[in-house]
Amino acid sequence: MNEPILRILDANFNRAREGLRVLEEYARFVLNDSRASGAIKRARHALSQVSEGLDRNERLASRDTPGDVGTRITTTSETTREGAESVAQAATARVSEALRCIEEYGKLVSSELAAQVERLRYDLYSIEQDVFVTSARRRGFSEARIHVLLTASLCRRSWRETAEAILDAGADVIQLREKGLSDSALLERAQALRELTRRCGAMLVINDRADIARLADADAVHLGQEDLPVADARRILGPTILVGGSAHDEREIERMLDAGVDYLGVGPMFASGTKPEVEVRGPEVLQLARRLVSNRAVAAEGDESPPCPLVAIGGITEQNVARLFDMSGAGFAVAVCGAVIDQDDPGGAVRRLKSAIRTHVGSSGATP
Repeated sequence: MNEPILRILDANFNRAREGLRVLEEYARFVLNDSRASGAIKRARHALSQVSEGLDRNERLASRDTPGDVGTRITTTSETTREGAESVAQAATARVSEALRCIEEYGKLVSSELAAQVERLRYDLYSIEQDVFVTSARRRGFSEARIHVLLTASLCRRSWRETAEAILDAGADVIQLREKGLSDSALLERAQALRELTRRCGAMLVINDRADIARLADADAVHLGQEDLPVADARRILGPTILVGGSAHDEREIERMLDAGVDYLGVGPMFASGTKPEVEVRGPEVLQLARRLVSNRAVAAEGDESPPCPLVAIGGITEQNVARLFDMSGAGFAVAVCGAVIDQDDPGGAVRRLKSAIRTHVGSSGATP
């Protein structure tokens, strides 16, 4: 083989492999995302298999590191990084460039080699999207502890004042639940909330409407049992917006888990003025959901999908949240509505709820 071409291929195989390892470590240790980490690992191994199409000894013999003029060319941006994410982004760019070089120069060696690398390059586009957008959203829901459901008619103050107050107080997620607004008004409100939540580092969920969630670039859509099926919602949402679901009993929990929701809201925990018609299942339904999620994790040993985060909902207040943790341990989020938005000081209500959770979980020694 032409030695310069072999040197190009060798250098870029090395560059791509090293970049994938840097990206994998970011997904594994920074994001703690087994799904993304597994996808990168598979890409790295696939790249190694492709490289076996070139004779290893010939590749090694072609190297001329001391004589490589490129080793002495650097830019300022190469020597500085702003944080772990910028390290991973730079590694991704290097991998993408390296794969394109291998694909183009590989055509001089084997059309099959070039085709394999082309498929890897497309896989990398999906991996990049998952690592830098979807994974951050999955982690956000996994770490969230307080969701606030926002309905203007239930707010003591204006919906915007209420949203600003609860975000300033540290609410992790706002779920927009408005069934009476026109489509245009709902989209306008969702976009306004997207701006507010993004500014505060919080997550935005749109109730029921996958189309509005997509247009507003929300983090998730939340579906009830009678809403659009999860698979159809994903067709509208694309790969980066998550899907949450509501369940009230074992059959509904299993149905949502089978559908592959990214998080699951279960309840009601206590009597709720928001949905008085729904039978109160109590904390027992949360215990049931945890057991079903745990059983699936055990049965799917080796599966890289992280456990489905759980959100307890229905009648939860700062007065009864301790009982919920007494009966169900920790490791779940709580969703509240009237206990926060129907208050003169919704921000204060969020802070008191956070304090109650922190105090109770801390005193029990459990992990929040």
